Amino acid sequence: MSYDKSKPLTKRNLIAFLTSLNIEVRTNTKARGNQGLYQKNRIDVARGLDEERAIEVLVHEFAHHIHYKLDKDFIKNGGSLETLFKTSDITEIKARDGKLYISAIFDCFDLAVLGISMDTNMKASLCVKTVDNAVKAYPALREAIIHSDRGSQYTSEIYRSKLNKYGIIQSMNSDGGRCHDNARCESMWARMKTELLYGRYDTEHMTTEELKVIIWRYFISYWNNRRICTSNGGLPPMVKRQRYYNSLDMTA
Repeated sequence: MSYDKSKPLTKRNLIAFLTSLNIEVRTNTKARGNQGLYQKNRIDVARGLDEERAIEVLVHEFAHHIHYKLDKDFIKNGGSLETLFKTSDITEIKARDGKLYISAIFDCFDLAVLGISMDTNMKASLCVKTVDNAVKAYPALREAIIHSDRGSQYTSEIYRSKLNKYGIIQSMNSDGGRCHDNARCESMWARMKTELLYGRYDTEHMTTEELKVIIWRYFISYWNNRRICTSNGGLPPMVKRQRYYNSLDMTA
């Protein structure tokens, strides 16, 4: 479905267009505090843009809703869980002996961390290792779609060659420099730092090796298997995943 060009490019018409795509749009600033205000402002900003640019901005702003809808429809039509949308990104943490760079691949279906790698540099090889680790843990990731920003690591030949080797489809924005492009990953990093680090550890007095241990345990042990995720109906990622596979066994 495309935007009706006969209608003025106003906030109301844009919201109606997104709603017709079953994309939930919240503009009530009292309903969800600062998040609601932020989303409302993003829609206001889009009014001054040309039609194609405005739609692109709004669609990326609510990308998590799009992914969720596509995931549900894909599963209903018999698609494989492992070939749904994934997102990938890099974050950094200051340590006593330098910086630790963390790369991960998150699943948009159940928020599971499928692959993670850490190093003291952010070269393309860091992201390549993340893909290797994810495919090693989940061989069915072949033909999955992995979205990322347009960082040099993700546009590098070595990274793209690795995706081609595994038959993984690469997804990225058509233009760079948009902080909201990969908002899901940014949100995951923020939660990790808030829950694990802030107020608990002074990372600048820890070595990168010490940080690797606690971050690995947080994501692979705690996040995947025990952390309650409201978007999963209160279930940890792996519990939701197992329930999905159990439902397949029941219908087989």
